[in-house]
Amino acid sequence: SIIFRKIMSFLFQEALRFTNLIANLAESEGHHPELILSFRNVRVSYWTHKIDGLVESDFIMAAKSDLIHANEFPAT
Repeated sequence: SIIFRKIMSFLFQEALRFTNLIANLAESEGHHPELILSFRNVRVSYWTHKIDGLVESDFIMAAKSDLIHANEFPAT
């Protein structure tokens, strides 16, 4: 299983900034998602590679990623 969210309707610069905010969170938490950046979209996917499944930290990181999106980009 994988938790993923595709965020759409960014300007490219906003999509890149969101990607960098998630990357900074991942570095600080030591838990890294798969990030896919395209023209106006960012896809963030969490799962624990070691077990090829989900653990509590995947859900925590997904919630923190949602908070970053809500706080930094309230109009999207």
